Amino acid sequence: MTTGGRGSTIIVIPAFNEEDSLPAVLAELEAVVPDFDVVVVDDGSTDSTSSVASDYGVACVTLAFNLGIGGALRAGYRFADEAGYSRAVQFDADGQHRADQILPLIRALDGEADMAVGTRFGGVGDYEVGLGRGLAMKSLRLGVRLLCGRWFSDTSSGFRAVDHDLLHVFATEYPVDYMDSVETLVAASRAGYIITEVPVRMGERAGGVPSQRRLRLVYHYARLVVALVGSSRRAFPPPTRAGST
Repeated sequence: MTTGGRGSTIIVIPAFNEEDSLPAVLAELEAVVPDFDVVVVDDGSTDSTSSVASDYGVACVTLAFNLGIGGALRAGYRFADEAGYSRAVQFDADGQHRADQILPLIRALDGEADMAVGTRFGGVGDYEVGLGRGLAMKSLRLGVRLLCGRWFSDTSSGFRAVDHDLLHVFATEYPVDYMDSVETLVAASRAGYIITEVPVRMGERAGGVPSQRRLRLVYHYARLVVALVGSSRRAFPPPTRAGST
């Protein structure tokens, strides 16, 4: 991995009890994108997640308590911002995100996007979801459309890349609630940031503990919609680059 600094890219990996899957994830990143740095945010794990990150020689932010995905990502973005990185990529520790799909997200940032979201439903690969989850996700897409005037095919995708303006914002403003991925889309869209969806391939979970059990998915999405409407007034600072609206 390279040494961080302004103009460079860092991969932010939130991890909770991911000692089983993390080694393969870090090895794949080293093989496919060796020029990008990595920081693992150990979100209060009770296993050897932090030790795995240290053994691979990547930076590790260890949280004393489990804050959840939003809190872990904010900590990762704060690390990246304070270290002087200009771009960051959100990447899962469970093996679902593929290292060979990172560069398409980066190219979207090169093309003036402030955020590039990897969508599982863009015609690449055969990603499928069950009937109940599919209906819930469609309802969520409609809710986001009503709140921010944009239609996103994959509102819950956590595979994302952000440019410097949003990286700086996320270091202090990233939502810490469970609907973080959706709320960031709404808040960033309403603030005028350019968000692009990029079709990507994703793999199957390799290990760790899934955040939602199958039987709770519909309930989870119903709660998320209600909470999202209640928090839709969250405002991010507007973009600073010339030409942004």
